[in-house]
Amino acid sequence: MRDTQSEGKTNQSSNQNKPTHQNTTTTRKSSVPSERSDKRMTLPSRFQKEVHAHLSRNTQSNTPSNLNESAGSGKPKPQHSPKDYNPSSAGGNYSPQQVQGRLREVLNKYSNGFWVSKLPQLYRELYKQDLPSEALKDLEHWTHVCTVEKPCSSNPKELLLYPAKEPTHTQTPSPVPTRVLSPTSAPFTPSTDIKPQSKPPTSPPTTTMSPLPLTPPSTSPSHTASPSTLSPDLKQKLGELLVKYSNGLWAHALPKLYLDTYKTKLPEHVLENLSLLSDFCTVDYPMPDNPKRAILYKRTKEEESCNRRESVEERRAREEVGRRLSSQAVPPLLIPREEYPSVLVVEATNTNGVILRYIGEGYSQAQEALEDEMREFYCCQDNHSRTPLASPTSGQLTAVRAEEEEEILRAQVTEVMTDKVKVYYVDHGFSEVISKVKVFELHNTFFKLPFQATKCKLAGLETFCQEPAVLKKFESMASGKILLAEILEREQTPLVVLYDTSQDDDVNINAACIKALQDKTLASPLQVNSAYMNVAVRSVCSDGTIYCQLPSRGLAKLTEILEKTEAYFHSQVTSEFLVSRPFCGKGCLARYKGKWSRVEITNLHGSRVLDILFIDLGVQASVEVFELREVPSPFLHDLIAIPPQAVKCCLADLAVSGVGSWTPDAVQWLRDAVLNSTDCSMKIAKLDKTKRSVVHVYLFTDKNFHDPTRSLNRQMAASDLFKHQGDVFLSSHSPSKTSICNSTATLTSTTTTTTTPSSNGTKPQLRRAHSGSGPRPTGGTGTPPGTPPPPSTTAPIKLPPLLDLPPAGHNMDIYVSVACHPGHFVLQPWRDMYKLVVLMGEMILYYNKTEEKPLKVEKNQIYAAKVENNWHRVLVKGVLTNGLVSVYELDYGKHELVSCTQLRPLIQEFRQLPFQGITAQLAGVKPRQWSEEASIVFRNHVEKKPLVAQLEAVQEAHHPWDRKLTVFLVDTSQEERDIWVHDIMAEFTDELTKEV
Repeated sequence: MRDTQSEGKTNQSSNQNKPTHQNTTTTRKSSVPSERSDKRMTLPSRFQKEVHAHLSRNTQSNTPSNLNESAGSGKPKPQHSPKDYNPSSAGGNYSPQQVQGRLREVLNKYSNGFWVSKLPQLYRELYKQDLPSEALKDLEHWTHVCTVEKPCSSNPKELLLYPAKEPTHTQTPSPVPTRVLSPTSAPFTPSTDIKPQSKPPTSPPTTTMSPLPLTPPSTSPSHTASPSTLSPDLKQKLGELLVKYSNGLWAHALPKLYLDTYKTKLPEHVLENLSLLSDFCTVDYPMPDNPKRAILYKRTKEEESCNRRESVEERRAREEVGRRLSSQAVPPLLIPREEYPSVLVVEATNTNGVILRYIGEGYSQAQEALEDEMREFYCCQDNHSRTPLASPTSGQLTAVRAEEEEEILRAQVTEVMTDKVKVYYVDHGFSEVISKVKVFELHNTFFKLPFQATKCKLAGLETFCQEPAVLKKFESMASGKILLAEILEREQTPLVVLYDTSQDDDVNINAACIKALQDKTLASPLQVNSAYMNVAVRSVCSDGTIYCQLPSRGLAKLTEILEKTEAYFHSQVTSEFLVSRPFCGKGCLARYKGKWSRVEITNLHGSRVLDILFIDLGVQASVEVFELREVPSPFLHDLIAIPPQAVKCCLADLAVSGVGSWTPDAVQWLRDAVLNSTDCSMKIAKLDKTKRSVVHVYLFTDKNFHDPTRSLNRQMAASDLFKHQGDVFLSSHSPSKTSICNSTATLTSTTTTTTTPSSNGTKPQLRRAHSGSGPRPTGGTGTPPGTPPPPSTTAPIKLPPLLDLPPAGHNMDIYVSVACHPGHFVLQPWRDMYKLVVLMGEMILYYNKTEEKPLKVEKNQIYAAKVENNWHRVLVKGVLTNGLVSVYELDYGKHELVSCTQLRPLIQEFRQLPFQGITAQLAGVKPRQWSEEASIVFRNHVEKKPLVAQLEAVQEAHHPWDRKLTVFLVDTSQEERDIWVHDIMAEFTDELTKEV
């Protein structure tokens, strides 16, 4: 879990603005930030509040997270498989006219272009002849037939081929997208609420973020293949698929999805000419150097009409909540902008209508202030409003003196009796029968605040909203508690997932309520000293944890139901089973070795790539959302009633512990011994009933479980599998304490992190894993890697190209991922942030499917490293003797400690995008030793925020991670003025000097 929330605290949403890019010089102006809540500290009065607020609050980490799905950054694969053909010579005479005619046919078929390197293969497949080598040399001169273009690619020899341009198109086509697609620009869905910067730091017109899709890397005319239009039936089916994925669907996934859903193949010409979808679909090209990687978005007007209907419903609801007898209107309650607001759960008689109150500024704090005013108003001796209402009417809004005699609360009369009335407290969400003498007229002053009691719907529990077991579990876990609510759908009744963050491990309330429906008699039978035969070992994790299936009634029933589900899917032709709203803890189905199996979503990397756990196998995987299916309603109750059939075990009496204690050799030996065995048996030595819930077992590959000496436990203990080679993970420096401190000094300069990574953690993340932008809440923020090391004896590493920067004096939109002090912070260019998200989604899908292999880790080399649940491009700064490695995240500017087992070679495909993290220092202030108070003020204004940077100077270096910028930072989120950060820091130092 990423975040904890103390009761009564307000979640702060840090990202409330998004910069607008403008490459023009700006006029600097001084501006001062608004004051924050009062706190006492011996500092200049203006800054006491925000420094203490930073030290005392426990804020959420807000980072843009949006597009996270497979997107190849390398060369596209050919769309056709090689076919059998009889090679023949092109002939003794080269006929340009014949080749040009055939080339026109190929280009008509692939109007969106293709790589020139693929032309010989295509030519050979279509015409059963080799393409004459002279034709490749003549391509650039055949402007009447084709257009040859060099894209933004790391390979200078790669060229793209397009149909000839129309005469009206005289401009050279640009491979760069026509807009900058930010993490908050539709159709990408952020995980935090970042709002657009209202304006640039100066008055000249801005370059706006257009909602139009990215164009492919060509402006060539679209020559459609035959047929040139789609049938109404095909349009309807494609629309049904796309509407399921509001965050977009990769075009490459469409054929398989279409086949699985409608049991028929998608016509080939659809993917070959995506412009056929333009009348009902938006086509987006996130990778400008790869025109075949497109994302499709359903274009619809239903949302607008739905919003209009919702507005009518909200207005009617407000009218029904008690303003029939009042001329005043109470404004509607707006859903907080934070992704994870704190809520106080009042009660639930139905999980589709849980009554709660939002906690924080503008909500519970405003309500407390209102009730203080009401108490002063109605307790005033000369106030005629203290006279009780003579004849209250049902539906009337009133002020009610609560039973404690001190509180005056807003309430609505729901029932009138002889001398009593029943009222509903509109801010607290409960009803009470009270005497009429406690009911007063509600003064007009107290109509301004929205009613604070509201309702939400718990995701995943819609079908079981009134099940007694579910409601009982919810009552015990949630009622009366302050929880965190993840808002999935911002409707009139929002769809949410609730989390209890008061313990060491965050608890998913929705998932816990679903588990209350499980039939415990169907669980695997576990008893100490009992032996079990026909055990199937399904998974062996890198820390030695194994997951087994034991013969049981539950397993037999599960197998039967899944077989029926398989047949049911084959008989259905519908899109209703596609998963369109994934969330942590959700149960659904995914294929494992060709068969549908139960899974639970454990983590989300944006809206498309996610981590799942096969709950009956103990196998973890990373998949794209279109690979998931909802459980069909005929089998939903039966499948939910069966507890997970994977039993988490560890080998008893095997005394190994600590980071990296299970060597890759030991893990592989155990996998080879048990995963393919059909005759395993085991004996239970101990049941661990703690939170780990691990069963300690003796494992055998035969039925001789009576002889402990034949167990795999004894065999491994007697082997050399757990003996580490001490020099494998040593770095070039001395492993002494002093040297280690030197090599990790940047880790401890601000915030030290020594989090021990878990190689197989499956705990659901409270926060979506941020795969595209912003740092995680854990991990150190540190200083840059430093000066270049001496030349290494190893082969030089191939690095991505340098990041393009605007000329000095020009502006760029940026996101500050790490801020230590004005002398050191790390920024990311906003324009390429979505490319980084695509890259990280691709890395997750690639590396989570690769087996762990022994890797010799070397200092000052580039790798891929798994940090928490994401894969990052990192530079190794030091290798420690305890198996940990100090790495620097090249795209985010953070230092982390990870296990050496979590490193992989960074393949060429992931070295195309320039490293996105750039070290910078603030212009306009004198370099100095910044105090902790000054650093806090600086961080509060810039860290994890999108801003506008005006480039002052660039300090080039041998390595891209050693480049350093000098920039002015401008916050343009306020309508009335721009905030220049260097002015704030100058004022702070001046006031601090005066105070001293």
